[in-house]
Amino acid sequence: MRFLEIIGNINSSEILHNIFVYDKTAPLIFTRFFFWAFFAVVLVGYSFVYKSKNRSVRAGYLFLASLFFYYKSSGFFFFILLFSTLVDFFIGKGIYNSRNSTTKKFLVAASVIVNLLVLAYFKYSYFFVDSVNLLLGTHLNVVNYLAVWANNGAGTHFNVNQILLPVGISFFTFQTISYSVDVYRGETKPVKNLIDFGFYVSFFPQLVAGPIVRASGFIKQIYEDYHVTKAEFGWAIFMILKGLIKKIFIGDFIAVNFVDRVFSDPITYSGFENLMALFGYSLQVYVDFSGYTDIAIGVALLMGFRLPQNFNSPYKAKNVGDFWKRWHMSLSSWLKDYLYIPIGGNRGGSVFSYISLGIILAIVVLLAGKFILVPIFTAVVLLFALLARISPKIKRSIDTNINLMLTMLLGGLWHGASWQFIIWGGLNGIGLVVYKFWRKISPWENKNSWITNIWKIIITFTFITFTRIFFRSESMEVVNGMMHQITNDFNISLIPEILTAYKWVFLVMLFGFVIHWLSSSLKEKITNWFIATPLWLKAVIATVVVIIVYQSVSSEMQPFIYFQF
Repeated sequence: MRFLEIIGNINSSEILHNIFVYDKTAPLIFTRFFFWAFFAVVLVGYSFVYKSKNRSVRAGYLFLASLFFYYKSSGFFFFILLFSTLVDFFIGKGIYNSRNSTTKKFLVAASVIVNLLVLAYFKYSYFFVDSVNLLLGTHLNVVNYLAVWANNGAGTHFNVNQILLPVGISFFTFQTISYSVDVYRGETKPVKNLIDFGFYVSFFPQLVAGPIVRASGFIKQIYEDYHVTKAEFGWAIFMILKGLIKKIFIGDFIAVNFVDRVFSDPITYSGFENLMALFGYSLQVYVDFSGYTDIAIGVALLMGFRLPQNFNSPYKAKNVGDFWKRWHMSLSSWLKDYLYIPIGGNRGGSVFSYISLGIILAIVVLLAGKFILVPIFTAVVLLFALLARISPKIKRSIDTNINLMLTMLLGGLWHGASWQFIIWGGLNGIGLVVYKFWRKISPWENKNSWITNIWKIIITFTFITFTRIFFRSESMEVVNGMMHQITNDFNISLIPEILTAYKWVFLVMLFGFVIHWLSSSLKEKITNWFIATPLWLKAVIATVVVIIVYQSVSSEMQPFIYFQF
């Protein structure tokens, strides 16, 4: 009996440890059963507070739940989240209460600088240190000063020679910046208290991978009554199920069984396999990221909060501009409203445009590690300056296209500091600039026949897929290897054998593309049918979908791709 009691106590301790202590090998993500147990507990508690007349009670409850979620997802990095929350809450109040325009500008600049410095420290420290070592021949090492302070002050034993990237830091950093800017612009009033602001910043469904929520669109929901219609409830369940199918049944399956294998060692696979892996990754990154967003939107709606749409069938886009209006819409609109338009947009250049251009060119020099690029870039800049003096029209064209390129290059850097992301952002910027000129002379621009539309979609999708080789590859060696195999070792004779060997992968890929390219009207009919079904049938469908989806899992749960950004 004593032995059984000891075993029981050990098991209980282990269970409690697993529930409440962060485990870096098992972060809290939507695809794990633990998340749905966590969400069920949150909903039970929420049922007691969701109708509270004091909205801060509801916000405070979800704020605490979100902090626990982030702790289980990223460990003690939730202190970084708290730091950003505190800084921007008081900055927002200062901006709103100040009557001096200079003070307002100083405060909003402080918000931007502090947030970007925090982001740069965690995301770009290795890049800066490696670049300085490469250029100057030094041997500097990255030091995690936060770990040093924690070890000295609290007696912990964190690794001081490694800086880890907090999950979702790029998302909540942009979110807090938008709050300060929106308050400065007068587009929203500051929240009533710190609890409400903490809830806005940390709301767990969209915390770690978006969509990026604007203060002007979300904060007002904090103070509204809870209301979810029967149709909205059905739509929320539908979105969650759709997200699970996208992420696990399609994305994880093709990643584990094909895409990841090819990208890990492309030179050992034929050109056809490399090409299919490239198209497979285009599908994977879409279903992975949009699947997360679908689940986030559904989970948030069940609690009465409406998140913005983040994807709109992006592979139906007929040109690169159309693609970026459909893909990661919250980031695209954020970059447009808080970067592209402020630096000049279509109006022309600005001091910030030229400063940003100088920073980007400096980063390229650092990445390349070659000072010879400095006179080359200088000559190109002088050439553009000379052309700009010829006429105001040419100057405006140069300025607006520079603004566009800067926005895309900085969007690439937002994902990470490496040649691959610089090139990926640059290629998309070039695609946008080329299309701007092409549409003025294209004889097919205004034609809308089904043949013309299919051709436009194929060209756009192929171009976007090609740029993804830089987005996905961990090094330029992988890029070169894939390009070599596709152009020099395609080996057509092996295609039937490859199709047979990977038949299930290609069938799942086909399923994913067919579903994506279904007409919007048919998708709407399917959605409306599910919404109209009785509750018992929804439960049956949900049970069947969950069983099928989790039966397809062939390895450890894969983290969402955008967790790394």
